[in-house]
Amino acid sequence: MNIGINLRLAALAIVVGLMGALIVLTTLNFQRQAAELRARLSHVDLESYRIADYFKDSLRALNSTLFNYGIGRDPADWESFLKVSQELDVWIDEQKPKLTTQREKDVLQQIDTAYDDYRRAGRDLQAEVQSLGRQNTTLAEFSGFLAESQRLFDLGQDLARAHYESRNLLLSHANQSLTQLSRVVLGSLCLLFVFGVALAAVVYRDMIAPLRVKLVESQALAERHEKLASLGLLAAGVAHEIRNPLTAIKAALFIQQKKFQPGSPDHADAKLVEREILRLERIVNDFLQFARPTEPELATVPADLPLQEVQLFLAPQLEKANIQLVREACAPMWIRVDPAQVKQVLINLVQNAADSIGRDGKITLRARRDRKSLSNGETDVVILEVADTGRGIPPEVEKRLFDPFFTTKDNGTGLGLSIAAGIVQKHGGLLQYQTRVNYGTTFGIVLPQVTS
Repeated sequence: MNIGINLRLAALAIVVGLMGALIVLTTLNFQRQAAELRARLSHVDLESYRIADYFKDSLRALNSTLFNYGIGRDPADWESFLKVSQELDVWIDEQKPKLTTQREKDVLQQIDTAYDDYRRAGRDLQAEVQSLGRQNTTLAEFSGFLAESQRLFDLGQDLARAHYESRNLLLSHANQSLTQLSRVVLGSLCLLFVFGVALAAVVYRDMIAPLRVKLVESQALAERHEKLASLGLLAAGVAHEIRNPLTAIKAALFIQQKKFQPGSPDHADAKLVEREILRLERIVNDFLQFARPTEPELATVPADLPLQEVQLFLAPQLEKANIQLVREACAPMWIRVDPAQVKQVLINLVQNAADSIGRDGKITLRARRDRKSLSNGETDVVILEVADTGRGIPPEVEKRLFDPFFTTKDNGTGLGLSIAAGIVQKHGGLLQYQTRVNYGTTFGIVLPQVTS
């Protein structure tokens, strides 16, 4: 009987061992597939999306150069257009081997063909400008060139969409792999339960439970990447659709302004239109910064330096509303940051604090040491704080405080805190806050402390 029990236990142990080995092999295979997927996604993002963005940005620069030539008749602008357009033509040919899907290659071939028509339209426009006897160029004379430009912009957007489709295909494969792995793991759990509750509990506790957590996190991460990719494509598309007409409107407004006498009602109306165009451009820039955040250029600076610069920059403006912007003295501390980006975050926080106060209040800037848990574990940190005496944040607003496009301001985009949090995260830190209704709010930029 003991021999029979031993045999059964041995068989159970062998089955459990085989199931454990199967789980380990499945996990290793999943990790290998995940690494391959990350590499492929990185390649797609680095090459495909970069190519589409670079092409559209370069095309905008070419359009701006030719508009300047049409308005100012400066031969240097025309020479610059010829030089840069030739360089872009060569660049287009160089990108064809770098694309990953046939659809992207087909779109780039259409761009190559359309680009020849675009350059021809530019030369035709230059010839027409030279043949005109008057100084000013009307918007109608840009119509042929603008049509070819719009055609190229649409193809550039098609290239971005083709990239997005390739991302979706890769993410779909990743979801299929996750589904298959889940089935294998659940099957293993059932067999382990059949062959012994005790052994199954140990295996589940030591191996399966952590693996399930990783599966959920990986799937959630994949879904978040897909949502952010969709949001980035939407933001880039919106910015593209707005920037194109804005360019034409600015050119037309610049031409029309010359006809108005300073101080006349028409001149005042033109100035109002110009201010609104600048406000639209600011909104578009917020969209683009949220969709394509720039990488920080790090430098080691005193922690107090960005606070000093923000105080000097904003204090005179806040004094008009009787809001004091004060800075507390602090011990020498050093941080490694992109000074311009951290200054941008602080300006956003100070402006939010001023909006919360309205009039007659105080905003305090300070830097202090602490110890916090960041992405790399617990470490010594420097916290740059912006404390105000405003109204505080209501609970219903606090729940959605960092949601993109959520705002309580009439003219806000709802991207300020989302962009600020993204900038701080890229510095390896975090954005924290404490608030009390009718007493005020304190935001803190938590950054790793470094030695000078």
